[in-house]
Amino acid sequence: MDLSFILSKCDHTLLAQTATWADIKALCDDGIAFSTASVCIPPCYVKQAKKYVGDRLKICTVIGFPNGNSTTAAKCFETRQAVREGADEIDMVINIGAVREGRYDAVLKEIRCVKNACAGRLLKVIIETCLLTDDEKIEMCRVVSQSGAEYIKTSTGFSTGGATFEDVALMRRYCAPEVKVKASGGISSLEDAEKYIELGADRLGTSRIVKIAKKLTGGGSGT
Repeated sequence: MDLSFILSKCDHTLLAQTATWADIKALCDDGIAFSTASVCIPPCYVKQAKKYVGDRLKICTVIGFPNGNSTTAAKCFETRQAVREGADEIDMVINIGAVREGRYDAVLKEIRCVKNACAGRLLKVIIETCLLTDDEKIEMCRVVSQSGAEYIKTSTGFSTGGATFEDVALMRRYCAPEVKVKASGGISSLEDAEKYIELGADRLGTSRIVKIAKKLTGGGSGT
């Protein structure tokens, strides 16, 4: 699988609490140099990053992150602000407690509210697969398929586990064909990236693939 193709599927990610603007700026530089799908960054840097990259790179940010148990109103407020400040893509975390209680209608309603707040921007729904049973994951595939969101996403990378091959295969099997899959968390090699793509992932949330590409290309563009 061509390196540039893999990079085109990557949301080059930095969501650490310690991230500074210098770190985010370097992330953006790498995203541009290696033609990644986007950079995924904390909301507080969206406005500055969008001004810096202009139309050269998509800016993705996270909502209700990482726990997902803020109110729907708060998530929608975060989303509207992110959109106003230049976010092109939104990755939201579901209310995992609501899923564990079987309140799927409430989860669906919240996703639809956030999708409306996206004002046409792309929405990815993080279901935090490591905290769910297979039956709950299957139900969330149904919910996301009905919500109008463009993507279902495995993980925040801040919980007890990240993406697995089994979860990506399950999500691709049970989501509607038009819903794309994003694998995120723990993707550490080109072999992993290729396998996730082969299993049906359309996006990969990772910082490591660009780091590998920089070593392979001597720091230049991978395209």
